[in-house]
Parts: sequence; C-alpha cells; structure tokens
Amino acid sequence: MALLGAVPRRYLFGGIGAVLVACIAVTVVLVRSGSAACAAPAVPAAAKVAGKATFYAATGAGNCSFDTVSAPLVVALGPSDYRAGAACGGYLDVSGPKGTVRVKVTDKCPECAAGHIDLSREAFTKIANPVDGIVPITFRTVADPGLPGAVTVRVKEGSSQYWLALRFDNHGNALSSAELKVGSGWQKLQRTDFNYWIDESGAGSGPFTVRLTDSTGRQTVVPNIKLTPEKVQGTGVNMYSGAVAKAATPAGSKPASASASASASTSTAPSASAEPGATTAEAADAAPPPQRISNTCN
Repeated sequence: MALLGAVPRRYLFGGIGAVLVACIAVTVVLVRSGSAACAAPAVPAAAKVAGKATFYAATGAGNCSFDTVSAPLVVALGPSDYRAGAACGGYLDVSGPKGTVRVKVTDKCPECAAGHIDLSREAFTKIANPVDGIVPITFRTVADPGLPGAVTVRVKEGSSQYWLALRFDNHGNALSSAELKVGSGWQKLQRTDFNYWIDESGAGSGPFTVRLTDSTGRQTVVPNIKLTPEKVQGTGVNMYSGAVAKAATPAGSKPASASASASASTSTAPSASAEPGATTAEAADAAPPPQRISNTCN
C-alpha cells in the first residue's frame, strides 16, 4: 500500500532478524552498593534522538520473528539502529506533532538511514496525521518498560537434539545475551539477525535452562524449556526479578544515530517519560506490547 510521503516499498525476508535500538547502548547500569541481589537499580532514560518517521502496513510480525497481533504499536529500524537484531524486543518512546507513542522494536527497515524509523500505521496516527506521510520526530529508548507478563519462549521449527534455536519475548529491555546451562556452567548461544538464539551443535532432548541478560545488565534464569518446536511456552519467570550482572555491559557503546541530542535525560525513573504536552504513550507500561510486523512495507 503506497502512502503519501512514505519511503519506497521495502520487502522483508524471513531470514532477517530485528535489532535493539542502539540508543539503548547509552543506558548506564547503576549498581547500588548494599542493595539486595534481586533488586535492580533504576536506569536513566537514553539520550533523545532527532529523526523522521514514516509508516507502513505492519502486523507485529517481521524480522524479529515475533507473533502477529491486532492494532500493533510497533516500529522497524534501519540497519544501524537495528544492529543485526540486538534491538529486537526493546521499546522506544516516539514524539511527533500530535503527541507521544510507545512502540516495540519488531522489524528492520533496510533502506532507512540512522534516525529514520518506520512505524506501524496505528502508531503513526498517534503522533501525526497519516496524510503527512513523513514527519520530524524525536525518540528515545525506554529503560525498564512495563512488562505484559512473564517471559515466553518459542522453539524454532527444525530444532532437535542436534540443533536448537530459541526466541524470547516479554523481556522489556532488549537482550544482550542468552546462555544455556551445561553441567555446572553456562554456554553462550549465538544471536541471529532474526532474533533467535542458536546452539549449532544441539543441546540434547531437554528440558533446557537458559540465563538471559538484558541491555541494562539485569539477569534472570528461565528453567524447564521443553523441546517442542513451533509452540510458544509460558515460563512464569519475570525478567525484572533477577539480579544485575556486575560484569555485564549494555549492548553497544554509542547512540544509534549521529543526530542524537548531546543532552541525555537526567531522570532516573525506570522508563522514559513522555515529552511535555504530549499524550502519555497510551499507558504503554500497563498495556501488552504488540509482537510482530508484516512482510510488506512502504
């Protein structure tokens, strides 16, 4: 569907995965001495980035391999912001002429330059008039967004005792690593650009235990993952209930876009606040996030 002022139609391929916005890289992990191991310190919001937004026909599915949802509030990022899938599952607060909306990173926009984001139509209409097609915006990565529920995991089709691929969701911040428990230690899984974590040599018949670390350094352990391909498994594990890994660092080391503002937010609230005078990101902290983008975009 062609849209006024929108970028040329792009085509998404199933083998591509979505990446966490590189701005999340500027999020700093503040470890308070004497705090309980399970109590993660507040993380300041990432720096604001100035850019532009277009929109396309999104369903919540896309390169991050999330599931299709109705009325998705989602975003596709250009290669430099997508960072080979490292941005997948993270959130942005996007402010435009009409207000602010919170969106989940679920897709890649191959032709988008740094700072150019491609929103779902539903998200775009909350910040601008669709007739405009393309509008100036600012956005920032949200630290510790509200969670819609416990972490979920999907075992990819084709997985077996000889090859294993796992996709995680409902982790709030983007993930920086996933490690499989092997004996008394942990073995790192390989991240793909389509948002699956892979053990190329296989891990047996399961069940499996995986330790997740997000971009703020927070860790949690997800046990009892069954080898049941193509099924989404609930885990009962809340990503924010784990400890902060002292040795972990945010994924990446610089803001995603060259246009990032020199002044970062000084707020220490768990999530980025909306711009003054804007709408409230649709109470996104309490609302379930959309989970997938269409394979067609404009």
